[in-house]
Amino acid sequence: MGKAIELNDANFDQIINSDKPVLVDFWAEWCGPCKMIGPVVEELANDYDGKAVIGKLNVDENPNVTARFGVRNIPTLLVFKGGQIVDKQVGAVPKSVLNQKLAAQVA
Repeated sequence: MGKAIELNDANFDQIINSDKPVLVDFWAEWCGPCKMIGPVVEELANDYDGKAVIGKLNVDENPNVTARFGVRNIPTLLVFKGGQIVDKQVGAVPKSVLNQKLAAQVA
């Protein structure tokens, strides 16, 4: 059963340089839309288990990575491939939108 990985300033670079596509959900505890999209991110972790890496990064606890990628609005979801950003989504969206973005990178 796939589960979203908790990312932080220390493990971030190692995770995004995976040989699989990586979806990172930048979120915060106090963010309403983040709470709406959280379960969707967990579902995607299950759906893409073994095909992609799904992670969550708390912006309040990890200011270095948050600043490095210029994340100002949350939720922000970044898709990485080979350590580079290949897609981006700002704001809560239906699962189908995120599924499409991930599927394009897994293919």
